[in-house]
Amino acid sequence: MKLGLLALSGVRCRNEELLAMGLTLPGFVERSKVIASLPSLGLLTLAGMTPEDVEVGYVEVPDPASLTELPGNYDAVAISSFTAQIKEAYKLADRYREAGVKVLMGGLHVTARPDEALQHADSAMIGEGESLWPQMIADLRANRLQPRYDARPLNFDFTQSPMPRFELLDISKYNRITVQTQRGCPFNCDFCGASIRLNPRFKPKPVDRVIAEIHRVKEAWPHPFIEFADDNTFADKARGRELVRALIPEGLRWFTETDISIARDPELLAMMKDAGCAQILIGLESPSSGLDGLEHKANWKLKQRETYQRAIETIQDAGVTVNGCFVLGLDGQDATCFDAVFDFVRATGLYEVQITVMTAFPNAPLYDRLARSGRLIEPEAWEACTLFDVNYRPEKMTVAELENGFRDLAHRIYDTGFIEERRRRFFARQSDLRRQRAEAQTHTTTRQNN
Repeated sequence: MKLGLLALSGVRCRNEELLAMGLTLPGFVERSKVIASLPSLGLLTLAGMTPEDVEVGYVEVPDPASLTELPGNYDAVAISSFTAQIKEAYKLADRYREAGVKVLMGGLHVTARPDEALQHADSAMIGEGESLWPQMIADLRANRLQPRYDARPLNFDFTQSPMPRFELLDISKYNRITVQTQRGCPFNCDFCGASIRLNPRFKPKPVDRVIAEIHRVKEAWPHPFIEFADDNTFADKARGRELVRALIPEGLRWFTETDISIARDPELLAMMKDAGCAQILIGLESPSSGLDGLEHKANWKLKQRETYQRAIETIQDAGVTVNGCFVLGLDGQDATCFDAVFDFVRATGLYEVQITVMTAFPNAPLYDRLARSGRLIEPEAWEACTLFDVNYRPEKMTVAELENGFRDLAHRIYDTGFIEERRRRFFARQSDLRRQRAEAQTHTTTRQNN
């Protein structure tokens, strides 16, 4: 049997003004290129669980509409897509089925909307695919494929995570490779569209398995840049130290996401720098207003807001740059939020900035709340779930105010001069800190000699 693993890749935006800008503002284009070039770790992981006598091919499809011929000569295909691209994925699935090819679909969106997916697929995987993928493939080969495989009650044992088949990749096409060190998040933010929609449990992968995956990546790419595909890598600080300690001898450069509490652990920060951490993305959401009621777990982020500026300084002084992520259009925010974000970025000297529009993803608490209150403009306009498009009525702004404010803030935040100013500030500060440490060492040595 020939099985095709098809990943829809790329960044989408429906907003005509942002499209006219071409999403070419520096901060947009740098991160969008990274996202577009990341392989589908989920599909590579399933490939690692597929029997050896099944011929597996991995294909990334950036623009399904432009395909004149379907990729590969497959008996069956498994298709993975983000919510914003799901309708494109459905059209691709329809074409394969018309050609007599069996179609399997899964992932975050399919888990949220399996009935919708089954209008275009022969079978839908609901929840974590690892639990039932072997059964799904066995049934496919025996011509007894079931329409649904619901893995949610099974709670896959992440300590037994399979080795992804990184060897299926053409490594020359990527500037970084993804490795997952844990799944889920201890928080449950109202607007979050991450893996908690797939599995609500927070579970780490054993460190030795993480290192084994990195060694497998190194077989194809001796000096890789790794992006850890986690929601919050250092939510557990003790486990984070174990992971970083194991990374130090690997000679990597890497990027990950975590929360602002990392600033309270100077020992871990120093270890991260030694282990090759180039940058961490931190969800700051809002520097001034808009978090009330939107972050579960006793509004933890709301309580951290007063510490933001000092925490960013602490992290960046440790030599690890911060990519501060802000969400515009949160309930509680009015039209002053755009200036507030810009002023905060200038005051803190954030090395990198990511701005997004609040987005209601299916199965996220935010989606259900906005649907109940009638604030969703087009409840099933999945193509608007891009993080750049507005598909709901804000609480304290009009849709136009949010769209125009976001566009104008993007111009200011991603102005080349402003970016260079922040980066010069970071490197000048690093130079000052090195000088201070050298002077302190000289003073200590002189005192000891005397």
